[in-house]
Amino acid sequence: MNLSHPWMLHFLWLVPLMGLLFIITDRHKARAMERFAEAELFGRLTGKIRRGKKILQSAFLLAALGWMVLALAGPRWGSHYQEVIQKGVDIMIVLDVSRSMLVKDIEPDRLERAKREISDFIRVVQGDRAGLVAFAGAAFTQCPLTLDYGALTMFLNALGPDMAPVPGTDLGAAIQTAVSAFDPASETDKVILLITDGEDNENRGLQAAREAAKKGIKVFVFGIGEPSGGPIPSAGGTGGFEKGSQGQLIVSRLNEEGLKEIASVTGGTYVRSVAGDLDLDIVYFDGIKQRTEAAQLKSGKIKVHEERFPLFVLAAFFFLLLDGLISTMGKGRG
Repeated sequence: MNLSHPWMLHFLWLVPLMGLLFIITDRHKARAMERFAEAELFGRLTGKIRRGKKILQSAFLLAALGWMVLALAGPRWGSHYQEVIQKGVDIMIVLDVSRSMLVKDIEPDRLERAKREISDFIRVVQGDRAGLVAFAGAAFTQCPLTLDYGALTMFLNALGPDMAPVPGTDLGAAIQTAVSAFDPASETDKVILLITDGEDNENRGLQAAREAAKKGIKVFVFGIGEPSGGPIPSAGGTGGFEKGSQGQLIVSRLNEEGLKEIASVTGGTYVRSVAGDLDLDIVYFDGIKQRTEAAQLKSGKIKVHEERFPLFVLAAFFFLLLDGLISTMGKGRG
């Protein structure tokens, strides 16, 4: 036998405590009665049978309490195997880690906000396989499709602009890398979740999206940043900002029109981060879940223990029933 909630056994201490309380209460009542009659007369009035009935009732109540505590501990013995099927879709999360993602037009900055959003997103995609692609001027698969969300989160937390081997922003390379990360033989619905500020330096994003659409892959785009934009922090970490060849500040602005077109040609949707750390939840439930169909990703058998707590509840009810029967017996001498 094993217990699903063994910590509940600590409440078994209530049984002796309640027994002690019954004894103290009984003695207190006996002393109170002695004020009105002598011990010999009191014995003739109450009788031994009546006193024995009280002891028996207390014992039944304590037994019922003990059985109820054991039932709450979740006793289990015996087991059987149950087949389980896990269904979902394949989602490649594609995150922009270019230096423009360090712009602080949203707090604390675009990249950190995106990582927080993805962390919240991972918590709600139970059942879906998810992977991670990072990109700047080039793209690379950081984590392949997996059901291990802990590993996915670990790879996500390690991402930063310093990991990008090539500067710039190439949306085409990002989408192509995500497409190649899917299993072409799988019939599972495939989704790319593109998170970027939309600056496509190579202007290849729309064409890559069209190629993804031909393969039945939908691209859902999450725009991060403000259309008004902000200056890009300098690479030297000196606290300054990137400047152009003529000394002017380089301002990075969210390119919503281009991102909307990428989403549209694949049958996906576009959402901009405006409400806080739950924006990607909206993309998932109102976008991905509505436009895809979950397929079987994993099946197997799990060992399920047989719950036996009803037997203990029945035992507790039996003792309560006995207590009730004794209470309805004749008064006086029992």
